[in-house]
Order: sequence, then structure tokens, then C-alpha cells
Amino acid sequence: MELKINGISKQYGSIKALDNFSATLTDGVYGLLGPNGSGKTTLIRIITDSINSDSGEILFNGKDIKELGVSFRSFLGYMPQHHGIYPSFTATQYLSYIGSLKALGKNEIHQQVLYVLKAVNLLDVANRRIGALSGGMKQRLMLAQALIGNPKLIILDEPTAGLDPKERIRIRNLISGFALNRIVIIATHVVSDVEYIAKEIMLIQKGRLIYHDTPDRLCKSLENKVFEIETDEENLDKILSQYEVCNIHKSTDSIIVRILLNENQNEQRDMCGYDYKRIRASVEDVYLSVFDEERETEFVK
Repeated sequence: MELKINGISKQYGSIKALDNFSATLTDGVYGLLGPNGSGKTTLIRIITDSINSDSGEILFNGKDIKELGVSFRSFLGYMPQHHGIYPSFTATQYLSYIGSLKALGKNEIHQQVLYVLKAVNLLDVANRRIGALSGGMKQRLMLAQALIGNPKLIILDEPTAGLDPKERIRIRNLISGFALNRIVIIATHVVSDVEYIAKEIMLIQKGRLIYHDTPDRLCKSLENKVFEIETDEENLDKILSQYEVCNIHKSTDSIIVRILLNENQNEQRDMCGYDYKRIRASVEDVYLSVFDEERETEFVK
């Protein structure tokens, strides 16, 4: 399968929500990362044919989604960021309703509803009204409805919002398993949601695609730029003012500070005098490097 996004632009008044966005996606998980207001949700709404772009086209297996119409939506599973569910329905009733909208047969709906409820760990509340569910349960229910109908293109907008750490891991593993022979797009600003399951990551800033690569190659772009400094509370403020800090961890005897050197700093000159070690960059380090609002560094593809 192939989803081709060709030169998509969208403007609201004087604001460019998307600026000539182009990418080609095949089977696997893709992370769409960017800060709030970067254009992630606008892109998703255009891909799902909820709104029109000002220019450009989107092709699914070589055919324009506008021409595919209803048949394209039968291939699509979509989890929006904000819930649009009926509080008086039970979880089973709601998922059955989604199955009927996708023109599934009665027996198929029954089988799929049971399967997705089990997959998202909601079987024990299958007959509880949605209005009585917790926020995390509603989030899992929205993921379940996106999986109804065995879609070939699954788009998830902030799929783990409101979930506890254990459920976040469960959902990530579930998404990874569903990615076989499917295209899965996860739009999020929580890097850990996609760091270990994404085939490729797209970084979007002010509507522009500024990076699109594998997690490994993205991390290599910060080679010899990420360090851990072992220090104490007395020197912590100095380190915070001198470097971009990615993380602070307090151990029994010291404080471990994960820092990122900027383009004007180097190890030999700027790490002198500290007890430090060089470490491998993570996707979160890349994210912080790209979207550092204070430096407003301009990156290109």
C-alpha cells in the first residue's frame, strides 16, 4: 500500500497551517511529531477528507482520495483527538454502530466488537454506558472504533492522551502489531509514543515538513552532541544556564544532567571542567533540538 501526499497547503486567513507538505508512506508506523499548532491536526483532517486543502493532492494506491470517495473511507480508521461519542450508548452499542456505518455484516460486527474490546482492555466494561467511563477508558474506546472494519490506513491523533504508563505501553504494542500490512500514522507531541515503534518519523514545524527519516538516522544527526554530566546541587544552576538540558535525574550521591550542545558549542571547549560522558542521542533529544523555541533554529529537509 502507498499513501502519497503531494504539495498539500492550507491557509486560514494570514496563517499557513500547511505549507507545501509532501511525503510518501508505505506499510508501517509513522510518527508525526510537532508542537501544538504545527499543523498536525490540519494534515490529518485533510488526509481523512474532513476538510479540503487549498492546493495539492493525496493519492491512496495511486488514486486520488477525492475520486475514491466512500470507498476510501472504507479503508480508513481514524481516532480524532477530541471525543465525539454518545454518552448514553454502551461501549458495545457504540462499536456496533461504527461497524454498521462501515457496512459490516451482523456476524462480522459481533466478532470485531469483541476482538477490539479485548485488544484495548475494555471487555469488563463492554455494557457500561460511555458517560460513566473514565477519560482513559474513553480514549481506549476511541482507539477501538478506529480498528473496526480492518482498515488499511489508520490515523491516530494523540492516541495515548489520558492513559497511565502501563496502558500507554499496552496501546503502543497494540498499534505496532496492527501495523503489519497497514499504514499507521500517529500524530503526537509525546515522543515516547512513537520512538520505539515508528518505521519513520516526520517532524513538522509551522506547517512545513522539516525532517522525514528513520529514528536511527535522526538520532545520528546529533552524534557527539548529547552528554550526561554528573554534578551536585551547587553547580546545577550553572549547568542549566550554560546548556540545553534534556533531563535531570537525582541519584543517591549526585545529580545526573542530560544536556545537548548547540551548534556553537563543542566537547573540547565547552565540556571542560565537568565530569561527563558522551551518550547516544534519542528521538526526544532530536525533538528538543529542532523545536527549541528560544533559539528558533531553522532546519531544512
